Amino acid sequence: MSTQLSVIVITKNEEANIADCLESVRWADEIIVVDSQSTDKTIEVAKKYTGKIFIIKWNGFSAAKNYAIEQAKNGWIFSIDADERVTPELAEEIKEIVKNQVSSSNAYEVGRKAYFLGKWIRHCGWYPSYVVRLFKSGSGRYNVSRVHEKFEASGNIGRLKHDLTHLTDNDLHHYFSKYNIYTSLAAQDLSDNKRRFAITDIIFKPMFTFLKMYVLRLGFLDGIHGFILCSLSASYVFTKYAKLWEINVNNEMKNNRK
Repeated sequence: MSTQLSVIVITKNEEANIADCLESVRWADEIIVVDSQSTDKTIEVAKKYTGKIFIIKWNGFSAAKNYAIEQAKNGWIFSIDADERVTPELAEEIKEIVKNQVSSSNAYEVGRKAYFLGKWIRHCGWYPSYVVRLFKSGSGRYNVSRVHEKFEASGNIGRLKHDLTHLTDNDLHHYFSKYNIYTSLAAQDLSDNKRRFAITDIIFKPMFTFLKMYVLRLGFLDGIHGFILCSLSASYVFTKYAKLWEINVNNEMKNNRK
């Protein structure tokens, strides 16, 4: 197993984020950027950090990340999003694991500390929010979900001690710019999995989401930020299932016309 590390990141109009992201992983042996035809200065900025930039047609988060994995030449891979940053402490931990030839884990999950509307969120189920990001080459791939894709690793999965910082939403305008896209993708995933809409989906699921995040996962301890986040998350669930209803109706109309 190679003792070198490849970092992969997918981009689409990430001019505002990409420099700080790549600066935080500049120490890696290889940086791979897979860009989905950005129209801003993302590629121009990325070229300051790496010559390995691949421009592809957008075909979903999972497809882009799996394509990036295929371009990596080293034995270990770390996947990072453009709005995330590797701290110096996390960098040292990753370096140590990569150099360790006797690691018993094929992959490692890392906790994410999210910065939302000017505050670090410590509760709501958002922290530590473990996700697999460091893995051995050939140990797995991202699943086919359109949104909130996950890396499915074979073998043991370890856990890193230090957090990855996630600068998720600086303002509500940014949140809602993603909201419509992500809820549509999530609804389509449900439809692809043969999920049928039920009225209880929009009556009870949003309510349960809010109570789970705000009460059971102590979102109230995050103050007004926690209340806003939990409320928006409940709205997200409502919208996702409302869009599933719309997809079901449209599909039935198409079938009736045949």
